[in-house]
Amino acid sequence: MQKQKILIVDDDPDLLRALRLRLRANNYEVSTASDGYAAIASAQKEKPSLIILDLGLPVGDGFVVLDRLQNSDVLSGIPVIVLSARDPQMNEERALKAGAAAFFQKPADNDELLNVIRVSLDPGNAQRAPWPS
Repeated sequence: MQKQKILIVDDDPDLLRALRLRLRANNYEVSTASDGYAAIASAQKEKPSLIILDLGLPVGDGFVVLDRLQNSDVLSGIPVIVLSARDPQMNEERALKAGAAAFFQKPADNDELLNVIRVSLDPGNAQRAPWPS
């Protein structure tokens, strides 16, 4: 079976490294981008199964990226999980309204994050998944 590809978009190299290791250990193929522009370019080139997106990015923040993904015929179907250090009170609802499948506050609980990734990648569960808040 082909591995599912996850694109991680974050400007924190330590987080990228840790998340890449964790996802690879769970049998996912992983690519990364560290700014908003690279995120869109990478998503168009790689066609990932899922995107993990930080909101605080250089060159177009996460909301700009979400907007571009949602307005792309090719990319709008890709589930996006927002993983952000920004205040969830102000950003969670906005991210979900902008098209994110789930919102996690950094640092995220690894088991919860992996569970939401699994559920998001299973087309039978995608619409009725119990998201953390």
